[in-house]
Amino acid sequence: MELRHLRYFVVVAEERHFGRAAERLHLAQPPLSRQIRALETELGVELFHRTTRRVELTPPGELLLERARSILTAAQNATEDCRRAARGEAGRLSMGFTGSTTYGLLPVVAGALRERLPGVELELHGEMLTPAQIRGLMDRTLDVALLRPPVRERALRLEVIRSEPLIAALETGHRLGELDEIPLGELSEEPFITYPSHFRSVVHDAVEEACATAGFLPRVVMEAAETATLVSFVAAGVGVALVPASVAAMALPGITYRPLAGRAPRVELAVAWRRDDDSPVLGRALAVVHEAITAAADTQKVATKT
Repeated sequence: MELRHLRYFVVVAEERHFGRAAERLHLAQPPLSRQIRALETELGVELFHRTTRRVELTPPGELLLERARSILTAAQNATEDCRRAARGEAGRLSMGFTGSTTYGLLPVVAGALRERLPGVELELHGEMLTPAQIRGLMDRTLDVALLRPPVRERALRLEVIRSEPLIAALETGHRLGELDEIPLGELSEEPFITYPSHFRSVVHDAVEEACATAGFLPRVVMEAAETATLVSFVAAGVGVALVPASVAAMALPGITYRPLAGRAPRVELAVAWRRDDDSPVLGRALAVVHEAITAAADTQKVATKT
C-alpha cells in the first residue's frame, strides 16, 4: 500500500465523485479509477459503492478513511519533523552548568532556548563541577557545557564567553561586611569554605592561588561541591568564601557579598562542546546561548550603572 493510493482514496471519499476528485488531484479520471481499483484488489475489499450518479463508502471504506487520514497526517508530521531536525529546530539537547552559573545564567539560557527552539527537548544539569562536565561531554551524556577553563581535552572545543572577578561571601553582620571593598589579606585569619580540592574545582584552585598571592594559605574548614550548599554554610557562620561574582545572584538570607579591593583575581566562563559534533541542533543552540549570555551581561551593566 502506497501513501499516494491513500491520498487518492481520501480525496475520492471526500468528494464522493471520481470526476471532481480527479480534478482536485490534477489527474485524468481513468487513471484515478484504476488506482482505486488496485487498492481494493490489494486489500481484498470493496471500498466504494459506485452508481452513475454517486459514489458511497462501504463499511470497510468508512474504516479505511479514518485510518488513512491518521496515516497521512502522521506521514506529513514525520516529514516536517525531519526537515525541522535538519534545520536544528527539533531534537534533543543536554546541557551542563557549573555551580556558579546555575542560579544566574541557567534560567536565562533555558528561557532563551525554550523561546527560540520550542521543538528541542532540553535536558539541563545544574551544579556541575568542570571535571564532571568534561566527562559528560566525552561520554556524550552532555552536548554542551558552561564550565570554567582551563580544559585540556583536545577532543573539545572551547570558547571563553565571560571573565568575572572573585568576590567575598560573608555572613551578614561579619566585621568586614561594613567595608565597601575587602582587602584579601584581611581574610587571612578567617576559616574558609571552598569548592572541592584535588583538581576537582577550577574555582578552588583560583582561590588558593589568589590567597597565596596575598601572602597566606586559606584555612579550609569545609568543602562543598554545590554552590547553594557552600553559600548556606557561609550564611550559617561556618566561615567565609571567595566565589565568582555571578554567585551574588543567589541572594539568600544571612549572606553578604563584597568585592575585593584592588585588582581582584578573575575566573573565566566558557562554553564547551565536542569537536566532532556537527548536529544542527547544537549549532542553533550555541548561537542562542551566546545571544542570551551577551544580553544578560548588557542588562547587568545597565543595572550596575543605574
